[in-house]
Amino acid sequence: MSTLRAWLLLVALGFMGGPVVNADCECGYSLNSTIFTDLIESDFTLPQNISDNTDWALQDWQVGREASRGPYGRRTRSQNVVSNPSVQHNISAKGVNGDPAGLELFVRRLEDGEEDISVAEADTRRTDMMYGTFRAGIKTTSINGTCGAFFWYLNDTQEIDIEFLSSQLTPTSSSINLVLHSLLTQERGGDAKSTPTFKIISLPFPMDQDFHEYRFDWQPDRVSFYVDSKWMADITNSQYIPQSPGKIILSHWSNGNPLWSGGPPEVDAKMTVSYVKGYFNSSLPSRQEDYKNRCKDRRGSKAICPIPEQNGSPKVGTVHFFSQQPGTDKAPNQTVYTGKPKTSLGSGPAAGRDCWMLVCSVLLASFMSLVL
Repeated sequence: MSTLRAWLLLVALGFMGGPVVNADCECGYSLNSTIFTDLIESDFTLPQNISDNTDWALQDWQVGREASRGPYGRRTRSQNVVSNPSVQHNISAKGVNGDPAGLELFVRRLEDGEEDISVAEADTRRTDMMYGTFRAGIKTTSINGTCGAFFWYLNDTQEIDIEFLSSQLTPTSSSINLVLHSLLTQERGGDAKSTPTFKIISLPFPMDQDFHEYRFDWQPDRVSFYVDSKWMADITNSQYIPQSPGKIILSHWSNGNPLWSGGPPEVDAKMTVSYVKGYFNSSLPSRQEDYKNRCKDRRGSKAICPIPEQNGSPKVGTVHFFSQQPGTDKAPNQTVYTGKPKTSLGSGPAAGRDCWMLVCSVLLASFMSLVL
């Protein structure tokens, strides 16, 4: 190769390598010694058309009173899920409609002659979540007669639940219901309260007055529950712990059953979710292969990123998102909805890097055809 050709080749390689830096977190996200390969981070205080969200699917379905196990059926409607973004992201807690910012899930008051209560549900589109740590900032309703829920779900016999009954609220305290639904629940007619995987935890604050982070860590041998990063309970009955992949669900509902949700509410009731974050392993071979391709050396100083604890209740500007860190790519090869139009190369910092690599590959090929 001539000196000129060698020089041109070095120039081309320099262009290709110029702005490209190794991404952080390419080997995953750690919780103590456990590493998770994938993430979902949904900041519902950002402006967005929730019906277009590529991470979440709003639900529309209906069941009668018998299937609902109450005096009333349930009509789940996508219109009952409403986006209320912050007037100033990370600065103001107020949403554009004047109430606290976040995703609003409504249970509507029952109109005369109606037999089904109008309720709300949003499910993650991904159904490959298998073990992980899952967190949500939630402000419950103050209206009596509803059940709010943040949970992982495969089917009615494999489910990890945090449920909020508005009937359990007092002016100074509240309770959360921690449930692992299993075959034992099914054997008992869908009632988990008499099973060893049901716990009621008292909290020293009313859940309807502010946002709090509700979290569960799912591992093969246990499920641990936290509120604002404070440990609440473990469930270690391994025969009842799910061992299959599933999805995350947010729901707010009522069927009028006095033994659980109560209601229906006398006025429209609203539960607000400011964010959901999940760090998990994927059951999909394609995602597992992606992880192998991007994680070349776990020993790198930034190859594995520790998952930060939420320090107290999630106030404005205190919630950490790997996907929102400026000037870095801490969500490499992850798909996080941003509300911005996506190209075929994806969105976020990784998309820019991939686009640059594509352009430089074309330039390099052109150089090579000229000088070789």
